[in-house]
Amino acid sequence: MISPGLALRQLRRDLASGDVRILLAALVLAVTAVCAVGFITDRAERALAQEANRLLGGDVVVRADSPIEDPLRMLAAAPGLSSTETWSFPSMVRVGESLRLGDLKAMAEGFPLRGDFIVLESADGPESVAGGIPAPGTIWMSRAGADALDASIGDSVGIGSSQLRLAALVVQEPDAALDYFNTAPRVFLNLADLPATGLVQPGSRISYRLVVAGDATAVEKFTAAAGESLGRGQRLETAAEARPEIRRALDRADRFLGLAALVSVVLAAVAVAMAARRHSARHLQGAAVMRCLGASQSTLVGIHVGELVLLGLLGSLLGVVLAYGLQWGVAGWLASALKLDLPPAGLRPALEGLGVGMTVLLAFAVPPVLALRRVPALRVLRRDLDPTEPAAWVVGLAGLAGLAALLWWKAGSATLGTYMLVGILVTIGVLALLAWGLILLMRRLRTRLRGPLRYGLANVSRRAGASIAQVSALGLGLMALLLLTFVRTDLLDRWRNAMPADAPNRFIVNVQPDQVQPVRDFLAAQGVAEPELYPMIRARLLEVNGEAATGDSFPEGSRGRRMAEREFNLSSADALRDDNQVTAGRFWTGVPEQTELSVEEEFAGSMGWKVGDEVAFDVAGSRYAGRITSLRKVDWESFRPNFFVIGSPGSLDEFSGSHITAVKVPDGRPRFTAELVSAFPNLSVIDIDAVLDQVRGTVEQVSLVVEAVFGFSLLAGLLVLLAAVSASQDERLLEGGVMRVLGGSGRQLRLAQASEFAAIGLLSGVVAAIAASVLAGLVAKEVFDLPWETDWGLAASGALAGTLAALLAGMWATRRIVRVPPSVTLRELDA
Repeated sequence: MISPGLALRQLRRDLASGDVRILLAALVLAVTAVCAVGFITDRAERALAQEANRLLGGDVVVRADSPIEDPLRMLAAAPGLSSTETWSFPSMVRVGESLRLGDLKAMAEGFPLRGDFIVLESADGPESVAGGIPAPGTIWMSRAGADALDASIGDSVGIGSSQLRLAALVVQEPDAALDYFNTAPRVFLNLADLPATGLVQPGSRISYRLVVAGDATAVEKFTAAAGESLGRGQRLETAAEARPEIRRALDRADRFLGLAALVSVVLAAVAVAMAARRHSARHLQGAAVMRCLGASQSTLVGIHVGELVLLGLLGSLLGVVLAYGLQWGVAGWLASALKLDLPPAGLRPALEGLGVGMTVLLAFAVPPVLALRRVPALRVLRRDLDPTEPAAWVVGLAGLAGLAALLWWKAGSATLGTYMLVGILVTIGVLALLAWGLILLMRRLRTRLRGPLRYGLANVSRRAGASIAQVSALGLGLMALLLLTFVRTDLLDRWRNAMPADAPNRFIVNVQPDQVQPVRDFLAAQGVAEPELYPMIRARLLEVNGEAATGDSFPEGSRGRRMAEREFNLSSADALRDDNQVTAGRFWTGVPEQTELSVEEEFAGSMGWKVGDEVAFDVAGSRYAGRITSLRKVDWESFRPNFFVIGSPGSLDEFSGSHITAVKVPDGRPRFTAELVSAFPNLSVIDIDAVLDQVRGTVEQVSLVVEAVFGFSLLAGLLVLLAAVSASQDERLLEGGVMRVLGGSGRQLRLAQASEFAAIGLLSGVVAAIAASVLAGLVAKEVFDLPWETDWGLAASGALAGTLAALLAGMWATRRIVRVPPSVTLRELDA
């Protein structure tokens, strides 16, 4: 039974005497680290999500093939939400004598709710942020569309029955990255002008979009309610529907932030476990005295467990307050660097910090405290009698299970959580075995050593249990920090190299077979590197394994249903490109006798396809069928033409189609598109410079977030490691005080301790570097989908840094030996 009164008195006494300050400091630092990383991560994730929502023009979109009526509009009118709409459809666009099929987008007032249009309002003027949508009677047009129609600002543009003035050219639109593969000139007009055009007729192929934005809670409620209210032909779009390049960057950032949170939990466990061990050791003598005075076991447990509960609440609250102040300063810098408004800090990270603090404290501090009830009264006279408590093992195992569950929860990924748990267990086991080996080696060698070196290394073997615990704790903490360092380094390098300077910035579509060589010649004359042209055939899904496949074959609202109801782009290839990797089956070599298909793996998962399935398509009334022989992982970040389904060479030759390519147009060629279209009027040229800029901007913002969280995690981790080292120094201080009484000099003591900490730090650092390298490779490949090559130079630097960190932390923690008179040190530690 916990006695609150006695527990509070015990806590006040321990705080006054300093006995519990190390444990309190470790707990405060641990909660501060976990909670501050949580605050920064939560705010940055929500800011990046809002930034990614620029790709939608809002936070969530309902797309439909018929006008959107109630109840969806009523849901969008809920408190905390704002909404608007757009209508999109193809129509002929005329400028003078030029006539082309365009892609019209009619927008209501208020669009976009997220992001902005970047426009040119004069041919030689600067780019500017538009204050809204085109004014009634005017339109905007994409730059590529204006080049294709040879249109200039101020021209009259015919759309249906209306003549509207071209007021600006759109450099970047909020949701362009979702649909940049549209080959038609894009035209933007005010929804109020649409009725006068006479284009809205029965049978018009209009796509209706209801755009919604608001605070996170209101948007989540709308998304959940709208998902249950969707009718036929309606679906929800979120930022997850964005371009794969942007989505992958955001996903990797989210996983890295989860890894940083995991590292904070591991460091919290290390610090609290070491501090709790010292706390328990310091109370052994007091517990023995209380046993002599008649205190029962339940009384001892109640006092000390109650003290831990009160200490946990105090330390956790202090940690949350400190974390809030720290994240406030870091978030201010981050918002300025990202040029984003970070949402305010939420309550969830604070609750998580409190939960982590209490869980870690009870998991690692209760087991040694339970042993206090078994302390024999005779220990008042014999200090060598230490208690043993079988129940402590049960509580310890339960605590470890709780920590494992905590790690799994904070990981946000079963794979990452599993790898971390296995990595921690293996690292602790290896560290403990090697520490024991070091102890045996020191026992053999210490008789051959002389001076302070002999004394320092003898301490490693003399305190076998303490040395094993310290090596394990330091090694585990260093492993966690090095893992974060390795993954962060590779992650940022991968992002920086994801889009090389020569990434394609123009897609050229609809190249006819007889135009392939003339187009090559034109591009060569323009100084463009020789492109690779890929055949492209439009087709619809017909059958899978002999059974008819339609949209009704898939769940309502699923990606498979959407794909089954639209046309596919099929292509063929002689060989596998370097941005495609086979993950299942085998890719053909040469020309197979029967048609073989290779399918992108995520797309195959959405469609429920696997290797060996027979898939048939309808190509302009003709049947095209083949067997799936391989699945591929596609590197969408290459920005080269890629296809969900490609066929074996020659399998599409009998079908009439066109070709597509992607090229890098050198800077300073503003008339490239107009000249190409003038030479080949049937071609469509897609300018994706805006998309590339958007992707690069998102990656830069995500990189800044990763750097900020990494830097804070590293700082917090070093502070927590310092607390862990400081928590195990009582015996060293006591022995140092005795040596000073016996005539030992300060220099001798410092050299002896330096040799001890160097040995412990070197062993911890080397094992931590190796373990972090192996674990980082697994995490990089399986969680972050990154190629991994072990950087032994970085690992060696990490081992050296770990050794120096342990050495400096240990020397700082024991500095009192030289600075404080030995009588004071001995009196304090013997109290």
